[in-house]
Amino acid sequence: MRSAAKILTVFAMILALFIVGTVGFHFIEGWSFFDSFYTTIVTLATVGYGDFHPASVEGRVFAVVLIIFGVGALAYFVTLVIDNLVDVRLRTILGRGKVEKKISSMKEHYIICGFGKIGRHVSRELFQEKANFIVIDNDPERIQTILDEGYLVVKGNATEDRVLKEAGLERAKALISVLPTDAENLYVVLTAKELNPNLYIISRYAEEEASEKRLLKAGANRVMSPYREGGVKMALAVLKPAMLDFIEITTRRQSIELRMEEVNICPDSPIAGKSLEESGLRRDYGIIAIAVKKESGRMIFNPEATYVIETGDNLIALGEEKNLVRFASVCQI
Repeated sequence: MRSAAKILTVFAMILALFIVGTVGFHFIEGWSFFDSFYTTIVTLATVGYGDFHPASVEGRVFAVVLIIFGVGALAYFVTLVIDNLVDVRLRTILGRGKVEKKISSMKEHYIICGFGKIGRHVSRELFQEKANFIVIDNDPERIQTILDEGYLVVKGNATEDRVLKEAGLERAKALISVLPTDAENLYVVLTAKELNPNLYIISRYAEEEASEKRLLKAGANRVMSPYREGGVKMALAVLKPAMLDFIEITTRRQSIELRMEEVNICPDSPIAGKSLEESGLRRDYGIIAIAVKKESGRMIFNPEATYVIETGDNLIALGEEKNLVRFASVCQI
């Protein structure tokens, strides 16, 4: 039985004893209900003021029985309450210590500023991809939701240097700022870029289109508007439904047909320095390279079979998930 259930059970027993004691003294000794209730409290509390005491033998026997059962139950109730408070406090301290230790050891992780509707979706996607990430928020209800979802959280305002540092900003791979106002997102971008100039930053803007330019100037690598992205997608749904179907099939995680993935070529990869044809991309893995993003940021669309794969390239590959996973394990050795 859980501690809370035990406390409620014992509390119900004590309440029943108070009721039984009050009614018993009222009928046995003929006292008023108030005097009977007062005597029950004095008896169970073992105070013994002496202003009321049973005169009859029956009343005294009843008081003895009440003391035997009531005092023990009351002491047990107080012990349970104290133990529960200490246990909760101890678990909170130990749990927070574990979280802080885990955060301090994290690197190349992602930081999500804000756990509103967008932040929740971003967290869910990263969680399903088994990516390491930390959420920053200062709303108690949202923090509880974050904990219930099993995510790591830092409580505080993401615009503060201290909070960003607590989330391991200096060691992070990227930051996603999805706070409710453009001003807050702008401040986060400025602060984050100052603390970690090499950090990759994605920010949303929700109010003015001019905010997009401000955020980019402040240091954001990419700025997105949920309203604009949603509008484009809805327009595609009516103008070019087949194209939208293709995009959703290749980007939806639940798809068993096709997936589109970005695969980075590390220095030790055995396919670095080979052409796409020599790498066996289509022949051995059954996937297609639809684009290559160079380290400089330049995009090469529909690369030819003679294209030579270089270290640092990001291949945008299309194929079945199992084939993409197999190919990625080779590319990222």
